[in-house]
Amino acid sequence: MANKVEVKELLDAGVHFGHLTRRWNPNMAPYIYMERNGIHIINLYKTAAKMQETAEALSKIAASGRKILFVATKKQAKEIVAEEAAKANMPYITERWPGGMLTNFVTIRKAVKKMAMVDRMKKDGTFNSLSKKERLQVDRMRAKLEKNLGSISDMTRLPGALFVVDITREHIAIKEAQKLNIPIFAMVDTNSDPREVDYVIPANDDASKSVKKVISYVSDSIVAGLSERKADKDAKKEAKVSKEDAPKKEAKAEPKKDVEVPSKDAEDKEAMKEAKKEVKLESKQETLEKAASNKEEK
Repeated sequence: MANKVEVKELLDAGVHFGHLTRRWNPNMAPYIYMERNGIHIINLYKTAAKMQETAEALSKIAASGRKILFVATKKQAKEIVAEEAAKANMPYITERWPGGMLTNFVTIRKAVKKMAMVDRMKKDGTFNSLSKKERLQVDRMRAKLEKNLGSISDMTRLPGALFVVDITREHIAIKEAQKLNIPIFAMVDTNSDPREVDYVIPANDDASKSVKKVISYVSDSIVAGLSERKADKDAKKEAKVSKEDAPKKEAKAEPKKDVEVPSKDAEDKEAMKEAKKEVKLESKQETLEKAASNKEEK
């Protein structure tokens, strides 16, 4: 369960400030509380509820082992997003969105592999064998790739979700995620269309304090999900080890005593013994009978 969001803290961070009324999107009407001085005011109670809902969903995705890609290329948000995403060990895009980042992921992975190749060249000494001009070109290529794709170098497959700050600015990322049915989480201001997003957080996406408040809350929930996953892994590992070390639950059956099964020869011998006994008894009885008859004759 995600931590409760305090409305007062959101108010202090300026999360409630929307855009000018003439720039609003009518689909944001359910999230607007009122209008003041030509500016729409966002309903912070709905923002708090949506933040908790989003945090719980992202925590589950993180606990399942999938990555959450953060996207924020606007100046006010890029440093905050980079810091918070790094804290949660998640990939992020804070420079220009590379076209085909999701829909052409194979090509993006090839570009990431180029960076790894340059790093290997520097380690094994191949880089030093190049001419000065070639080394300069390789360094420039590596720096450009690092700037645009360095934060996603560990992302070996498509992300499990996308978290976007300002969906109007990042419309290309939104379209790519929609094509691939990747869940979209986003901070949505009053000038944006919330129907483009699966999980909406109605909030001011222009003020750094507002962005910091929302993103830090979201990243904390992701960290909690990762901790839960780690705890489950450790528990399973311990259970496996204890199962291997502990004696088997099934008690070993006591060895049965050998039952002597009489062989045919043994049976014959027994029969011979019994026959001899009977013969002896019969002969003894005959002797007694003869003795008795002789006595009578006398």
